[in-house]
Amino acid sequence: MLSHPQLLTDPFLQCPTENSVRVVWFTEFPGSHHIVAYGENFSQIVTATTTKLSRAREDQNSQVEQVYQQTTRSHIWRQEAEVTGLIPNTKVPYRVTSVREDGQSVSSNTFALAPKPLPGMPLKILLTSDHQLKPMTAANLQKVVETVGVVDAVFFAGDLVNVSDRASEWFDDRRGCAFFPCLQGRANYQLTKNNIQTLYHGGELLQNAPIFTAIGNHEVMGRFSMDSSLDDQFDNTLPREVAEKIFTPRILNPDVRNSQDSCLGKGDDWVKDYSFNTDTYEEIFTLPESHAGGKKYYAVTFGDVRLVVLYVTNMWRTPSLAANARGKYSESKPTLNNPENWGYGQHIFEPIKQGSTQYQWLQTELNSVEFKRAKYKVVMFHHPPHTLGDNIVPAYTDPVQIIERDADGNIQAVRYEYPKQQDYIICDLVPLLEKSGVQLVLYGHSHLWNRFVSNNGTHYLETSNVGNSYGAALSEKQRPVPNGYQQEYTATGNPYELEPVVPAIAPLFGSDGQPLPYVASNDITAFSILDTETGIVSSYRFDTRNPDREVLKFDEFRLKSNK
Repeated sequence: MLSHPQLLTDPFLQCPTENSVRVVWFTEFPGSHHIVAYGENFSQIVTATTTKLSRAREDQNSQVEQVYQQTTRSHIWRQEAEVTGLIPNTKVPYRVTSVREDGQSVSSNTFALAPKPLPGMPLKILLTSDHQLKPMTAANLQKVVETVGVVDAVFFAGDLVNVSDRASEWFDDRRGCAFFPCLQGRANYQLTKNNIQTLYHGGELLQNAPIFTAIGNHEVMGRFSMDSSLDDQFDNTLPREVAEKIFTPRILNPDVRNSQDSCLGKGDDWVKDYSFNTDTYEEIFTLPESHAGGKKYYAVTFGDVRLVVLYVTNMWRTPSLAANARGKYSESKPTLNNPENWGYGQHIFEPIKQGSTQYQWLQTELNSVEFKRAKYKVVMFHHPPHTLGDNIVPAYTDPVQIIERDADGNIQAVRYEYPKQQDYIICDLVPLLEKSGVQLVLYGHSHLWNRFVSNNGTHYLETSNVGNSYGAALSEKQRPVPNGYQQEYTATGNPYELEPVVPAIAPLFGSDGQPLPYVASNDITAFSILDTETGIVSSYRFDTRNPDREVLKFDEFRLKSNK
């Protein structure tokens, strides 16, 4: 006998329009049919479309009850239904039901959905990023709901999980802090601080509010394989042009393929399998799409906010210069004669430099009627333009490869330099955003809270402190940077002029008694809320070492309205 069917996730809301919204949920069975019932007495019914995740897998490192001896495909089905005929600014109840092939059914609890809010509608929007199953994520999101109640949207600036193709990180990691459970109040994470254990369940957010996401480096998977571990595949990214150069002979001549290539090179987009992809991320989410970038970069109007989401992230590699490290600044010595196994430094996944397709699309968007008439102009991407964190170094530019050879032409070292004066975010992107009147730039990547403001009033906010902070590079804390390299690599402070802003209400204090312009803690978690009625962005912190204490608002600033 089969056990009673269960939903793998609660339903969540996606891609609202003026009179519709998508309802999405996941099951571990294809089912005979799936429906959304909504409205008064749930009298209106819409049938969902079912698709299966194509690259979701588990492996030896998955934190699940079953032990896997090798990389194994997961069987997960995505249900999506479009609810139409909705009235702006009006919420209606809904629930979903999935019927298994044997006729047994399971229904969700009742939640509320609505179409895209009209301009003038007061909204509270959660600003967040870099959850990655970190220890304080469930606590952070639980305190969001306890502090501000149901939010109207979630803006998520990338790094949703650690390894995008590992299904359990999205749905059911046994540690109790997978992506959807935390954002749906279904988490079960036991946090221990000062010998005190506290169980956190996250917050019921996505069932009642749409989420808009940006691609971070952890949404990108490298070279596809059913033989190597998912961690190895995540680390094994190659620039597209390198993959084409190295692997085209194998595609043209199957006789020279090796066993690792047995599942690759099929279809017109074979280069993606040999370089990098965001397939699982794109299959999970239904997002607004642009003609140029699809789901990877897009723009949407949500109430008084024009949100522009960019694909600005690169491959993270270790700063280590050890002989066996495939790092930011050098290749490992054992691979010097095998370019197929090089890492090619912190290569950029999607260009944002001036003249690139994404940059040209952005120029068009910033000149659009929708952007110009928006009360609040918000741009979101993953990589920081300004931060005290480690990940702003080296510069966001194409790695300059330097190959050192001996007198006989043998490779002795492969190094990478990153000219600071060619940082595409600072040199190309930031001037365009500031010239266009963007009030808020939201980003993540360095796992801390800090903010900056430019001379013309553009605010820069990184609010991603959920329990794996690497600290802030100030005074004695320095970034790991190479010695003896040609370019400048900034060890402390923000490399790009702007000084961090000390929180306006209740900053933390350092050991010297001075207020700190950041929160970088594995005990204190922070989150931020944009209130569109006032234009105020408020940041809150919660000390998990003292679970009975209240959440404290420690900073706020106001966006200058364009109306």
